[in-house]
Amino acid sequence: MAASELIKDNDDVRPHVEANVTTTNPPMPPHPPRVANGKPTRHISSPTPATDAHDGKNKHERSKLSSLFQQNQLIHSLSSGLRRHCDYVKITVPEERANCLPTEWWKTGVAFLYALFNLVFTTVIITVVHERVPDKSVNPPLPDKFFDYIDRVPWAFTVTEVNGLILVGLWLIQWIFLKHKAIVGRRCFFLIGTLYMYRCVTMYITTLPVPGKHMVCAPKLYNDSTGKIWRILRLISGGGLSLTGSHLMCGDFLYSGHTVMLTLSYLFIKEYSPRWMWWYHWLCWLLSASGVVCILIAHEHYSIDVVIGYFVTTRIFWWYHTMANTHALRQAPNNYLSRTWWNPVFGFLERNVQTTVPIVFSWPVPLPSSCRQRYRMVEGGRDE
Repeated sequence: MAASELIKDNDDVRPHVEANVTTTNPPMPPHPPRVANGKPTRHISSPTPATDAHDGKNKHERSKLSSLFQQNQLIHSLSSGLRRHCDYVKITVPEERANCLPTEWWKTGVAFLYALFNLVFTTVIITVVHERVPDKSVNPPLPDKFFDYIDRVPWAFTVTEVNGLILVGLWLIQWIFLKHKAIVGRRCFFLIGTLYMYRCVTMYITTLPVPGKHMVCAPKLYNDSTGKIWRILRLISGGGLSLTGSHLMCGDFLYSGHTVMLTLSYLFIKEYSPRWMWWYHWLCWLLSASGVVCILIAHEHYSIDVVIGYFVTTRIFWWYHTMANTHALRQAPNNYLSRTWWNPVFGFLERNVQTTVPIVFSWPVPLPSSCRQRYRMVEGGRDE
């Protein structure tokens, strides 16, 4: 009875060991599985005295091997899963950024109409204020510290207007080649319109006498409405420049419109151009700074006109772009910039812009189909 039970027990153990070996199925085992006698496992009719000890040792070694293989498989599956997850993130990030910068040209059109209205309204206010300017023979120019030390240079104001035209032209070319020109354009139009609306207010509420007796002002028309309309149209057609001979009216002193355009053009050029173009930034800064100084050298504006024009232009530009580039401020409860009157307009223009606008240039006119096909052929040849 003891021998038969032992044979039965051994028969029960051996098939269990063989099942473990087949389920583990290692790809390249370091040693083929062997039994105590060095031969493959097979059914025997009678056990040997050392069979149980060797079977227990074999079972322990095989369990170690199976646990090592399972750990390797787990590590492999985790690493492959991580690689798949990283690939997924790399694919979706550009798409999310693209969705955060919608074009919305219609908003740019609204901002353009806002700027155009305020520019035209400025010419109307200049015409109205011109009728209120005191006669320079009765009211001499106000004392100005800069005028006390620097004598007037007649050609200096021409330098100011030439520098302004160069800066505006450079910014226009740069804006045309920007990829996200719709977003940048409505920012520029909104700031121009707001600055000239402020200028209308300051000109109308305080009328200063002419800053120098050299200035020649057109005669006053008083109740001649038709003549005033013609003056408005002439001022608009000439761009409000003395170079074109369209600006013969006085009274638009506080604050300087030339300072606004010189400063604002430089700020946009620097903000939306790569940082490595430092030479371009310095050139534009020299054009802007020299143009502002030449306003004072020509005695065309009081010093306070230039200081206020620079201060208002830079602060509004920096406030607007701080809110546009710092998205946490838009919903912050302690954001005092949100108390500005133009914050609802800002929300309308920037609501769908959810990230900082990158400085990316692109060709403004789409290439013809033949050029696109040749480009694809060249790219395909490079890939091969």
